[in-house]
Amino acid sequence: MENDDYQPLLRRRRNSYLKWTASKVLEILELVLDLVKDVPESLEEPTAQKFYAKVMESHKRQQRYLKMDFLANFIKNPQSMLSTYIDLDYSLWLYRFLTPLIVTFLLPLVFVALIYISFLVLFIYKLHRQVIMRAVQTDRNFWRVGRKIVAAIWDAHARIYHGYEVIGLDNVPQEGPALIVYYHGAIPIDMYYLNSRMLLQRERLIYTIGDRFLFKLPGWGTISEAFHVSPGTVQSCVSILRDGNLLAISPGGVYEAQFGDHYYELLWRNRVGFAKVAQEAKVPIIPCFTQNLREGFRQVGIFRKFFMRLYNKVRIPVYPIYGGFPVKFRTYLGKPIDYDENLTPHELQIKVATAIEDLINQHQRLPGSILMALLDRLPAFKSQRKGNTCASSGSEISKEKSE
Repeated sequence: MENDDYQPLLRRRRNSYLKWTASKVLEILELVLDLVKDVPESLEEPTAQKFYAKVMESHKRQQRYLKMDFLANFIKNPQSMLSTYIDLDYSLWLYRFLTPLIVTFLLPLVFVALIYISFLVLFIYKLHRQVIMRAVQTDRNFWRVGRKIVAAIWDAHARIYHGYEVIGLDNVPQEGPALIVYYHGAIPIDMYYLNSRMLLQRERLIYTIGDRFLFKLPGWGTISEAFHVSPGTVQSCVSILRDGNLLAISPGGVYEAQFGDHYYELLWRNRVGFAKVAQEAKVPIIPCFTQNLREGFRQVGIFRKFFMRLYNKVRIPVYPIYGGFPVKFRTYLGKPIDYDENLTPHELQIKVATAIEDLINQHQRLPGSILMALLDRLPAFKSQRKGNTCASSGSEISKEKSE
């Protein structure tokens, strides 16, 4: 067999820094044959170390050549160099072991990627608006076409990746104002899905209140302009509703997103701003909750107190998120809570909290389970409440008050 047919098989010799290739072994054996071909009886039976020492003593030049060849291969082949100091088999095992863990932290980047795809679509649309508007002469609203393109992208992702459904869409008025109050997951991806579905099926855009830190992110300005996302004050929210629009608010906000868990407790911290908005605008409130939202994306379960203190100082999301699991998402829109002038903002807050908790108790398995949420994708599998420990009638809010 020719030497060129050999692959560079490397073996580590005990108590030696050299690695012998198949071709070098053949060369050494040829040297040995040359030594003993005339006087075969002169070959003793040495140990392995004496055998190689005897060969190398007789061929100093070949020894120098082997050392130089080893040095060249050592520099040329990074894998050989690494394997000298690192157990590559162990590293490969460690890589395979950690891959699922790494993937769970990378999957949320799909959500970020979709946001920036939306930004690119809207930016290109804005950049070439004159050409596009000439092509779509029947549509006089500048952002309407761009919004529908982006909504189609998000709705396709919702249907394929999460089997997304909306239950109770008839509770949203066909026209006229309404305030949608929703539970805030680790990532409010359900509101992107709901807004897209409303835009495509009802031709209605849901104006949204977002945290101020969002507007410091690159590209967010274009998205907020197209989809009417704003930080929101009581006066600006009332103005939006009086113009006959739909408005979505999460009283828990980023705090609820960061520190909520799979028990789905409301973390509203005595916020009554949304209630003041509804009372002043005299509009109905529609409670909203998405099933398995916390099973899609979750926070890591360690260092909670540390990240809570850090959040209270910097007021931006700092708690690491993992997940992006393709669990079943169903958004439930409850019966509207009509305007009642006799209710105070605090009483209205409790009434809305109770309505959202009822949706959680009726439709969410508590505590949430990622495995069961994945099984919810199967048509024959029906979600059932198990281990429901969620309090009702605004007890979480009352608990926070007592604390």
